[in-house]
Amino acid sequence: MVNGWVFASVWESIAAAQPDRVALTHGERETSWADFDSRADAVARHLLDRGCAHQAKIGFYLYNCAEYLELFFACSKASLVHVNTNYRYGVEELVYLWDNADVEAIVFHGANTGHVESLRPRLTRIHTYVWVDDGTEPCPPWATAYEAVASTPISGPVRSAEGRSGDDLILLYTGGTTGMPKGVMWRQDDLLMVTDAKNKVRLPEQPDLDETGVSAAAQARVLQRPGPGSIPACPLMHGTGLFNALTSLTLGGSISTLTSRRLDIEELFDTVEGRRIKSIFIVGDAFARPMLAALDAEPGRWDISSLRVLISSGVMWSAETKAGLMAHNPKMLCVDTYGSSEAIGIGSSVSSKDDAAKTASFSLSSRSVVISDDGRLVEPGSGDIGRVGVAGRVPVGYYKDPDKTASTFPTIDGTRYSVPGDYATVEPDGTIVLLGRGSVCINTGGEKVFPEEVEEALKAHPDVDDAIVVGIPDDRFGQRVAAVVATSQNADEASLIDHVKQRLAHYKAPRHVLSVDSLDRAANGKVDYSRWTEFATERQDP
Repeated sequence: MVNGWVFASVWESIAAAQPDRVALTHGERETSWADFDSRADAVARHLLDRGCAHQAKIGFYLYNCAEYLELFFACSKASLVHVNTNYRYGVEELVYLWDNADVEAIVFHGANTGHVESLRPRLTRIHTYVWVDDGTEPCPPWATAYEAVASTPISGPVRSAEGRSGDDLILLYTGGTTGMPKGVMWRQDDLLMVTDAKNKVRLPEQPDLDETGVSAAAQARVLQRPGPGSIPACPLMHGTGLFNALTSLTLGGSISTLTSRRLDIEELFDTVEGRRIKSIFIVGDAFARPMLAALDAEPGRWDISSLRVLISSGVMWSAETKAGLMAHNPKMLCVDTYGSSEAIGIGSSVSSKDDAAKTASFSLSSRSVVISDDGRLVEPGSGDIGRVGVAGRVPVGYYKDPDKTASTFPTIDGTRYSVPGDYATVEPDGTIVLLGRGSVCINTGGEKVFPEEVEEALKAHPDVDDAIVVGIPDDRFGQRVAAVVATSQNADEASLIDHVKQRLAHYKAPRHVLSVDSLDRAANGKVDYSRWTEFATERQDP
């Protein structure tokens, strides 16, 4: 029997309770819960037969697709470890990631065949390659076709010889804004429980599996009220997309992945209308602004009345954009969740048509605190700045990085926290105002300036589509504040600086504002601060 929850046991229980309901869609293709279960069994058996032993690492080199979630299910069944792979990485980054993660098998889309083939001589640990057909490159002779594996009937459910355990790991590599990617290690039991905590009807802390491995609680929940249909508009390779998709499936819902590999607003809203989608997972304004622009440009083109919630995490989501989206569907909520790959459920803000939350303002969960640099808990209304942390179910640490683990997951007064590095103040009512990462904090003449606070002020200007704020060298003050904005309106530098000064202390306003067409945000909404710092430094006034 399972010692602690694993996703496979919950999903197998759901598949037995509602075998004919749709679990996954991709374009016109639909996968029932019964087929989701059986295909994952077949993939799990193949990986075990190929020599992937207990807790072997499996690289997911995939775009959003049904196969991604089938493979995750398979890994959970067979006690193998998910390793996400950023499909935008170059060859050296891929080698670093797969070597650091000790990956033994790679499942990849046909479009990525060239990268994988060129790296095979350097990937000496990897012994298994599985190719997923996407209509591009043919299956190479050194790989096995995924569909041939997944469609082969076998007797399930599949387990490793050692059996399943809540201690089985999931690895989520995160690059942040600086440094090489680091693998965050989550126990399946912890990840499942912390993502399930926000649901109205929760699974019990201890698994209630019978002798056949079925959870009555998981079945009762979906039979009473099956989960919603959801779209991860952001990549499954990042925590926002993956964690929210896992939550929806654990409720017995369905996940619709989009066929386009870039944000295609028409496909997104066509799918919402055609499949009566209830929730979409996005990453802040990088997704929300194009969505709003499309709805504003063609009001009434799409019926989005089925949408009940937009969920965002990862980067700032402006109050103005939320309000614009809710104007097109007044029954919809905009939920801005605050967390990271290392810390889930720190806080959230919920905006409705009649009650809009301020940008970057969050209500803390009961597990969360703000910790000053000297180890004290920041008191509400004190004006003190501290790092946001969360206790309870947190990751084991970073894979093969004990030093970073010790600094990010400190134990304070006997309680272990996850403290990723975001700074915040605590308002008198207990809500927090997020200031940004300490790693990109600007020190100008002894004053600390947190870029995200200034970025949000700039993005409130009607001529600014996006903004990044960086610190560049200054002979007098050490650093000065500079901004790079994406604008199609030829915004005036002086007016933008004045706009910030009207909202923030004058020392926080940028001394220089540079305009570009795009900030080239990644699919997870993040930007390369190092690149734009260099860009602004090279163009600063003498």
